[in-house]
Amino acid sequence: MDLSALEIIHYPHPTLRHTSRPIQRVDDELRDIIRHMFPLMYEARGVGLAANQIDLPLRVFITNLEVEPEEGEERVFINPVISQTKGIIEQEEGCLSIPGVNGNVKRPERVKIQAYDLDGQAIDLTVDGLFARVVQHEVDHLHGVLFTDRLSETGKMAVREDIEELESSFRCRRETGSMPSDQEIRARGREMEERYG
Repeated sequence: MDLSALEIIHYPHPTLRHTSRPIQRVDDELRDIIRHMFPLMYEARGVGLAANQIDLPLRVFITNLEVEPEEGEERVFINPVISQTKGIIEQEEGCLSIPGVNGNVKRPERVKIQAYDLDGQAIDLTVDGLFARVVQHEVDHLHGVLFTDRLSETGKMAVREDIEELESSFRCRRETGSMPSDQEIRARGREMEERYG
């Protein structure tokens, strides 16, 4: 795979609505792809990035809460599962795949997350604050759920214009041929799922 061609896809790209398949095997190519997600995330000034967001329909996401490559801790979560949620807190969220759109989302304040890292080592963490919000946001991506789905009706009304603009931009890319068809996207997705799922 040409790593230089990887990019963060934007709403309403169909892979963002795809339920990702669990990863059964990790080879050198997949390791390279996952490692390459970090520079994409940093360039976009993000703290988390799910594989769906680079048009890869597999259950993996990355995080670094410090936004900078030389700071914080880079983490990879393969086949994550969230449990033992506690409390509820409402805070503003945005998304690298829905640029320019923000809104308040209610989420559990503390969660347990279990997953595997790139070396196959088990991860078992209880996290709160920003870390809890980020892992929930990214696991949502792996289920084809966007933060805008969790906005209140008022919140959805507030971002409607921006969402329509993104939809219009996507249609334009399709019409000019700079965006593959749904069939092509699904075929590529199936190929990746069969290879790693």
